[in-house]
Amino acid sequence: MKRALLTWSDAGTVGPKPAHHAPRPADDRGPVLRLLDQPDSRYDAVWILTIPAGEAPSGHLAGEIRKKGADASVRTVGVADPSDYAALFRELGAVASEARRAFPAPAWSTDICLSAGTPQAQTLWVILVQAGILPGRMLQVIPALFVGPGRPPVRVVRLDFEGFPEIRSLRREVHRLREQVRPKQTPILGESPAILELRSRITRVAASDAPVLVLGETGTGKELVARALHDQSPRAKGPFVAENCGVFAEGVLASELFGHEAGAFTGASSRRKGVFELAHGGTLLLDEVGELSPRVQAALLRVLQEGTLRRVGGESKVAVDVRVVAATHKDLARMVREGAFREDLYFRLRGATIDVPPLRLRPGDIEVLIDAFLAEIAARRAAPKLQLSRDARRAVLSYGWPGNVRELKAEVERWAVFCDGVVEERDLPAEILDGAAGAGAASSSAAPALLVPRDAAAREPASGGVRPLSHYLEEAEKKAILAALAETGHNLSATARTLEIDRNTLRRKMDAYAIKR
Repeated sequence: MKRALLTWSDAGTVGPKPAHHAPRPADDRGPVLRLLDQPDSRYDAVWILTIPAGEAPSGHLAGEIRKKGADASVRTVGVADPSDYAALFRELGAVASEARRAFPAPAWSTDICLSAGTPQAQTLWVILVQAGILPGRMLQVIPALFVGPGRPPVRVVRLDFEGFPEIRSLRREVHRLREQVRPKQTPILGESPAILELRSRITRVAASDAPVLVLGETGTGKELVARALHDQSPRAKGPFVAENCGVFAEGVLASELFGHEAGAFTGASSRRKGVFELAHGGTLLLDEVGELSPRVQAALLRVLQEGTLRRVGGESKVAVDVRVVAATHKDLARMVREGAFREDLYFRLRGATIDVPPLRLRPGDIEVLIDAFLAEIAARRAAPKLQLSRDARRAVLSYGWPGNVRELKAEVERWAVFCDGVVEERDLPAEILDGAAGAGAASSSAAPALLVPRDAAAREPASGGVRPLSHYLEEAEKKAILAALAETGHNLSATARTLEIDRNTLRRKMDAYAIKR
């Protein structure tokens, strides 16, 4: 097997020395040559990367390497600033692609020397290797000062984690760039009245620049609503950035939202932008906004009011132009009444409110969603589209789907793994079969009769058949709204508080059930 080495030059540049170049002792040959001095470091090919100002010194280094029997070549990359992450990533990505072609496995093994180059270049080597873009082994050459008796001067670098800030920042940048080229379309499927109303409201709200509060149960597609708002807005050419406020501890979340300065806390080795800055000129989705701590709520309110932020550990203000879409499955109005959420922040976020209906209130969309998901899977796998048997389809349509669209999509993905050709009833999990059976039993028992208005018998099928569960749920909801309106004297705000729902949700339901205001 042949061996290749990729490394940045450590021979310096012509002209003023870069800031990252510390004085080197006279007897120090540098990390590249010290690596090649090792008995087990024999390479057939060595690529030395350098910026234009370093071509001449790199040529001398290549000559020294050729004396050791390796085919050394200097490869100049078009980077003026060797600390520019974006420019380095573009150039190193091209180098990685070329290296895969020049040194194909298993005929070649590739090593990457991390000890030469700027810290930014070293970080990107790690990212390319850890992401599998550049298959290879990472080597670190220990400075001679720290090599004691019996200690090897070279060690293999292995990282079993990927959560350090540089990778998170790069992922955000990749996500932002992908959003800019992503086809603009509304991915909200369904033809039920609730979904048609949702699409209409999205179109109306998207035209403004007001903040939006998206409410809905877990799994209903709140992020899809936020994306649709962005795609249909004047900010569509800007970035769309999503952040889940529920997955970070308070101290980390402040850094994620607003960024931090170098030295702001342990591990903050460099300045980093937060999601507000990354979303500048576009839309920022703050998912699970109900999880924000009081301290972060106060900081967020200031950013929304002033349009500026201060990074963690920073002193100067940074102007940001961002449309904020907040999403939550919690009842923020109740949290405000209980003192768990700031009232002023709530009103600031609630410029416009959009309620995403749960799947159980739009059962007619289940088949539409299933067919779309199955078609997507078939296209992805270049395989025939799965079909549902009559019994399986009946069970699926009778199930309540407490996890909403997310649960439904996960179940369809499971079919693609375990089913061949046709999905039978026996292929469905117990919770769907039990839920469908329970719905049928409940519909035929005396209990649902309490939910049906007195004239319901006239509207039942002549055969005495059972209506879908959603019918009884809608009747119960309508009855509860009428009772609450009567109790509050038709005061919509008081009625919404009594029912513990948002006022806009109440108005939408009243329109759907033809209840006069």
